[in-house]
Amino acid sequence: MVTTVNTHEAKTHLSRLLAQVESGEEVVIARAGKPIAKLVPANLELADRKFGTAAGMITLLDGWESPDFTDEELDAFDDAPFPPGFEG
Repeated sequence: MVTTVNTHEAKTHLSRLLAQVESGEEVVIARAGKPIAKLVPANLELADRKFGTAAGMITLLDGWESPDFTDEELDAFDDAPFPPGFEG
């Protein structure tokens, strides 16, 4: 079941909405009738992941680990601006 609430209702009744999500429901939060977010149960069980399930699906070309760049290309990386919000 999917429940849709407005932002005011979501702020006012967050605990109730989270309880609904814990029981398996999805809650859509809308502003002026337009959906902006969805509350869904968090799947935190990482133990079910199995390594190697993508074996044979990816092919790396020879030399992938050492690409050949010209000096000009390498200099361009040094002079490139950081993306907005980057903290490094």
